[in-house]
Amino acid sequence: MAIPAHIRVQSAGAQLLYALPRPLRRLVAGTPIRLDGQELALDAQLLLRLQQLSGASLADGSVARSRAALDASRHLVSGRPVEPVLTREVPVPAPHGTLPATLYTPEKLPTGSGMLVFYHGGGWVVGTRASHDNTARFLAKYAGVRVLSVEYRLAPENPFPAAQEDALTAFDFAVDKAGDFGADPRRVAVGGDSAGGNLAAVTALATTRRGGPAPAFQLLLYPAVDATVRRRSRELFADGFFLTDEEMTWFIDHYAPGGVDRSDPLLSPLLADDLSGLPPAYLATAGFDPLRDEGEAYAAKLADAGVPVALSRQADLIHGYANFLGLGRRFREALAEAAGALRMGLPG
Repeated sequence: MAIPAHIRVQSAGAQLLYALPRPLRRLVAGTPIRLDGQELALDAQLLLRLQQLSGASLADGSVARSRAALDASRHLVSGRPVEPVLTREVPVPAPHGTLPATLYTPEKLPTGSGMLVFYHGGGWVVGTRASHDNTARFLAKYAGVRVLSVEYRLAPENPFPAAQEDALTAFDFAVDKAGDFGADPRRVAVGGDSAGGNLAAVTALATTRRGGPAPAFQLLLYPAVDATVRRRSRELFADGFFLTDEEMTWFIDHYAPGGVDRSDPLLSPLLADDLSGLPPAYLATAGFDPLRDEGEAYAAKLADAGVPVALSRQADLIHGYANFLGLGRRFREALAEAAGALRMGLPG
């Protein structure tokens, strides 16, 4: 689908802004922001300034407008497609029909390599494979794995546990068909960002508890892991740092409306009684993110349960950084670290 002309103009303007000498970028971004012993990266502060000037938000009143706004904004921030990466559509059979999915394969990847089942973020309400296309491409290329990016059902049309059920279905399909895709079924990981990180975490929990095939590794990027408690980071970064407190409430109210037990470990895996036996994990948080503290609490609980976990706080970044690959260098650096962790977590 062709990119609208006004989006192309805005994208070109953003690229020109990020190409300015650092002193000019600092002038546009404003005085450095320091909070909680951290200084926000200039690339991130400049993005927040652009967001402020445009009036954009993740929750734009209605679900339809919010989805359309995210679809448009992806052209502004994701950058040129990462190449060379081959793609093909893969329908995933599900009890309610099929789940669309895209398989990303780096060129010259040998047979028997690892595979990542990737769940996109977006608060379980917005977001698509398209909004995370370049994120999946980046992980495929720089981790040297196949990536199966899955389109799960969204709320409010399909509230909890629909997305969780689809995530599990997609993982089981990936393991079953890994050999057909050229991957090793013993080296299938799960991963995602934000709400997608939640789905990866609960898939790892559900598969480990039931017995049988379970992920070999978890790639959890600023995951939502507790829908019951407001931690300090949610108060500190409630407004002005891309994901707001108001938007978090909007998302969870759509995904887990009245009558849903938000303490269910398949929604809030941090509240699971026992995390022992889960696969090794790389868990990244962002310093200026309302979700920071719950993600770090989950990493600590995994470690206490004897699960190998690498916690990486990207102290100078904001929520959503895995999607901002077309803006500056800092966001790519952070995602490159995650790709390296995935490569190490699924060794050949």
